[in-house]
Amino acid sequence: MILKSAIINTKLGKIVIIADENYIYLLEFTDLHNLESEIEILKFHTKSKITTGRNDIIDLLENEIRQYFNGKLDKFTVPLELIGTEFQQRVWNELLQIPKGITVSYIDIAIKIGKLKSFRAVANANASNKIAIIIPCHRVINANGNLCGYASGIKRKQWLINHESNLI
Repeated sequence: MILKSAIINTKLGKIVIIADENYIYLLEFTDLHNLESEIEILKFHTKSKITTGRNDIIDLLENEIRQYFNGKLDKFTVPLELIGTEFQQRVWNELLQIPKGITVSYIDIAIKIGKLKSFRAVANANASNKIAIIIPCHRVINANGNLCGYASGIKRKQWLINHESNLI
């Protein structure tokens, strides 16, 4: 399998998109500290090669990302391919249910998936998300209301939360 990779510019920096003709596999800021290892893991799990290029799915996502940053997108429609454990996928699917402009805690997510005592595992699954912005891991905060870790940086997390709060 061949996956295509393209980089787009956003208000928060450059983002890399990796997709095939049907799905988005990865959407991350290019300065992510473990981006290379994420890409290697993706290649391993998909048994694919990644080449620079574009396809219709990347073009669709680029358009939706631009609309998002311009405050004109209600919901992403691009199809996603989620590669992870069953638990990670349950967490990521729950993250997709968080409305824009709303933040929740790791404990809230653990309760929603029926794993109250697994809030640390929820945090780890959140950190393993490879599709930034669309799967809104930036909407998850500490139970005390404080911002907490975000692989792409707390400043970006705060910007995304503020941006979405202004859209509702």
